[in-house]
Amino acid sequence: MLIMLTLVLTCHAAADEKAGGSRLQANDLTRLEARAAELDRLHALVVAESGNIVLARHLAGPGVDQPANIKSLSKTVLAALVGAAIKEGIIDSLEQPVAELLGDRVPDGADPRVYEITVGHLLSLQAGLERTSGGNYAAWVASPDWVHDALTRPFVDEPGGRMLYSTGSSHLLSAALTRASGESTLALARRLLGEPLDITIPAWPRDPQGVYFGGNDMRLSPRALIQIGELYRNDGMIDGTRVLPEGWIEASWEARGTSAWTGDGYGYGWFITTQADERVYYGRGYGGQALYVIPERKLTVAITADPRPPSPGGQFQHELHALIEGMLEGE
Repeated sequence: MLIMLTLVLTCHAAADEKAGGSRLQANDLTRLEARAAELDRLHALVVAESGNIVLARHLAGPGVDQPANIKSLSKTVLAALVGAAIKEGIIDSLEQPVAELLGDRVPDGADPRVYEITVGHLLSLQAGLERTSGGNYAAWVASPDWVHDALTRPFVDEPGGRMLYSTGSSHLLSAALTRASGESTLALARRLLGEPLDITIPAWPRDPQGVYFGGNDMRLSPRALIQIGELYRNDGMIDGTRVLPEGWIEASWEARGTSAWTGDGYGYGWFITTQADERVYYGRGYGGQALYVIPERKLTVAITADPRPPSPGGQFQHELHALIEGMLEGE
């Protein structure tokens, strides 16, 4: 296996870094990269502290500057795009019913509860509709109209009820953004996120009606993911410019549901947990794609891994958590 290693250490002796609470040391990063190299599926690992890249490790697959399929980590990026669209006035608020945005995309004869589903419900995966993920995923993506299929599934809970992990819910947001803005989700992402963050956002797959896949198969480089994480760590600001609405980060990082698989909380596109006594916010995707933000430690970590089936499932996610926890503990 060809292994490329890029390691950049910032000067932790600087007075302003000491005042800002910088804590990672060279030996911490050395241990971290050694542990990362032991994970067979891992492709790339990038760590930023106080906004500076302190570690960039490429093991396999696309490099740290190359777009990689981030799978369902796309949901975290889509949540940022929804926030930017609210700031832009494309979406009124989190409380806006998604049916207002979808208009004639709502099927005739839809269950009346469809009209109760808000933008916030979709972001927190609390639509109440039967899931399109898991065992239902293949049939959903094989359907001739993904929006129609998602909206005509039976309700298994009320809107705003328990968290039901469903990529169909995220795709409804992409369709809503497309119809409300008159732009494709790709064009919006490039304009509202790509330009201010100075990141490249390549095209990704679309549904049969041409709507870009909401919540899966986006392609971003690890360094671009770091910029998304830093946007959240810096309260929605980049270089003095507000990209996300005031209060968006706080709202996004408030648990509204609980993952049935991990027990972690879930807000708007982000899972919420505690590691080494620190509050940790993360997004994840099939096969080991991950983005972590640890605000109190001023850390952002992007990870890409082999996205091909079979997925290593929860065990690999546990290994990624252990990687982050070891870094925080300095062990």
